[in-house]
Parts: sequence; C-alpha cells; structure tokens
Amino acid sequence: MEANIAIPAALIADPARSAILMALMDGRAQPANTLAYAANLSPQAASNHLTKLLDGGMVLVETEGRHRYYRLARPEVATVLEALLGVAPPIRSLDEPRSPEARRLCAARSCYDHLAGRLGVAIATAMEARGLLSVPANAPAGKLYGLTEAGRTWFAELGIAIPASAQAHRPAARRCLDWTERRHPGTRAVTVTPAGAKGLKESLGLDWDGMAAAQAA
Repeated sequence: MEANIAIPAALIADPARSAILMALMDGRAQPANTLAYAANLSPQAASNHLTKLLDGGMVLVETEGRHRYYRLARPEVATVLEALLGVAPPIRSLDEPRSPEARRLCAARSCYDHLAGRLGVAIATAMEARGLLSVPANAPAGKLYGLTEAGRTWFAELGIAIPASAQAHRPAARRCLDWTERRHPGTRAVTVTPAGAKGLKESLGLDWDGMAAAQAA
C-alpha cells in the first residue's frame, strides 16, 4: 500500500503549523508558549495546532515535570521542509535582511542537525571541489553527498573519527539552498571564531572574514 502523502502535506500547508515546524528546525525542543510566539498565535490556537502535528506524527513531545517540550519527530521532517523551502517563492522582506540578527542567520546558522546558510553552502562546495565529498549515483538531483576516502582521511586529520558504517544510515551531507529565517525567540545564528576562520582558510581555502564583511555591507 502506498503512503498517504496527503496527511503530512495538509499539516504543513497550514501557515500556522508551518511556522511552528520552522521554529523547530534547529533540532531543539521548545515549549508551547515559545512556539505560539514564533507563529504569532494565541496559546490555545498553538495548542490545537500542536495536537494535530502530534497526531500526524510530525512532532514529538517530552514531559519534564509540569512542562511539555516539542521537537520534530525525526530528521525526515526537516528534510521535507527544506525541500519545500527550496521551491517556495521568496519572502520579499527576507530578500535583503536588514537587521544584524537576520544577516547573521543568513550568513551561518544551524538547521536541525546541520550547518546551513552561506557558510554551510560554501563549505560543502569547497569540500566537493577538493574531492572530500562525492555525489552518489542514486542521489536525487545531486542533493545528497557521500564521503570519499580522502574526506574520511581529512576528517581524521582534524581529529574527527567517521565510523565506516555511518553512511549506511544517512548521507554524509546535503546541500542547503534556502533562506529559512522566521520570527523566532532566541537564535540559530552560528558564530565563527578567529580560530575557526583561520582553520577554514587553511583547510578549505575559504575566506570567511571576507564573506562576513561582504554580508555586513
């Protein structure tokens, strides 16, 4: 029997629920009141939408004492959201982010369980150019990357051990094509330290200081 894609599609199609899901894209669990704020909803409306998302298997809830925290049910939900963002028309107000926080998010941010934004794309592109990542023959439209032996060695030299079985469960990396900022308390922005900027230049040839300066202009 084929999967009923209409169910998750209908859940995501609602603007309020899509805003809630986008607020959970950094992988952290959030309380209902935070998600209500992110989606510009009343607590009661947010609770109703969260119930539907729970019933539809899009989110999970964890209880700590009297508090309930919600998170995306699994990485595949974030993957679907990213794919939709890749084909969705841009939001005019985000075409040229004006606030410092918006520019930081555009430059580098966390997106569920991976690095996104301009920095994430630049790193993936540099790694592919250096033969550290490859595009598997069965990858859909080149969206997924596999880790080459050279890439595995490169990570080992950085002190990062990649188990041989890691890629059997999920791809090594994926491209990030979208700008996903939404009104959300806190921040998903990623700060590159001076040591990090130096490492990016030495290991991948990326001039992060120059990129950051251009973004701030």
